[in-house]
Amino acid sequence: MTISIIVAVANNNAIGLNNQLLWHISEDLKRFKSLTSGHHIIMGRKTYESIGKPLPNRTNIVISRNPDFKPEGCIVVCSLDEALVIARNEQEVFIIGGGEIYKQALPLTDRIYLTRVHGSFPADTFFPELDLMEWDVESIQKGKPAESDELHYTFANYTKRR
Repeated sequence: MTISIIVAVANNNAIGLNNQLLWHISEDLKRFKSLTSGHHIIMGRKTYESIGKPLPNRTNIVISRNPDFKPEGCIVVCSLDEALVIARNEQEVFIIGGGEIYKQALPLTDRIYLTRVHGSFPADTFFPELDLMEWDVESIQKGKPAESDELHYTFANYTKRR
């Protein structure tokens, strides 16, 4: 099983504020949907609550310490290890957030699909600092800024060095 992280990160490693994304980049959302459709996705409770519903055409696994948290259409587990056991027969599983789940998953991760948003943003949730000596660049593609927000971004795929 390949464990993949998919994330959009600002230059200052910001990924969220007040349980919300910091930007709306249509091409990034399309990429997210294309890559994760048909797969198991693993997220923390706060990420699930920010989305508000299970994402279609995916097996939604939510990590929560609250035994009463039981959103319809999701599998709820109490640890990342438990989530990975559920997804063990998958070819690729995606970690989709948030900050704490990324931090736990990073040492186990084989691939990162990263959208680098060129700018720094105020945030209360951050992606862990990547040690680029541990990762090989698989591909880099400059994104086309949307006319509505003029945000510049780059798609980068990384694989863990073995």
